[in-house]
Amino acid sequence: MSVKLVSLTSAEGMKPEEIISYCARVSNPKNQSNFGTAPALLKYCIENKHWSPFEMADMTVEITTSRAIAQQILRHRSFQFQEFSQRYAKAFEYVECQARRQDSTNRQNSIDDLSPETKMWFKAMQAQVWSNSESLYKEALERGIAKECARFLLPLNTMTKLYMKGSVRSWIHYLQIRTDAATQKEHRDIAEGVKKIFVANFPSISEAMGWKNG
Repeated sequence: MSVKLVSLTSAEGMKPEEIISYCARVSNPKNQSNFGTAPALLKYCIENKHWSPFEMADMTVEITTSRAIAQQILRHRSFQFQEFSQRYAKAFEYVECQARRQDSTNRQNSIDDLSPETKMWFKAMQAQVWSNSESLYKEALERGIAKECARFLLPLNTMTKLYMKGSVRSWIHYLQIRTDAATQKEHRDIAEGVKKIFVANFPSISEAMGWKNG
């Protein structure tokens, strides 16, 4: 699984954080281009929950993951998505998932304490399922069955790629939720990758949020 930056909002030489600052000062036009105080302004907005200025800049990332995790990501409705279509292109690979034990007290949690033997068994079974499914998928295509039908033979760990675009406000919310330990590990890994990109490109906002790349 991987995450990489595709684009950031920019205008007339202004960086994304400067655009947010510029728009936040819409009622103070004489001071709109005072970007030297932008970090303090952004921090003030965050501390006082003035979130609307953070909708003025967007970030788009490319995510490669499994169809199972993509379904979780697509639930974030404040974003716009463009996903790899198995109706038009062939599926090409699968994503391996590490075996973890079901938490007996929290249905949304798993615990990494299974034996090496169990983990190896699960790894082998994933490879076996993919091999069988891929073989049947390819045979279906050779028989003239449309890709949109043949894809029903593929498992949830089939690899997919999607572009995820959202405002800085949406990304802040997404990172607060999906970097939490309650999020499935595979999805949390994606969110941590997004967080690294966010911190690198929105340093003042990240500092105000208490985020940093370590």
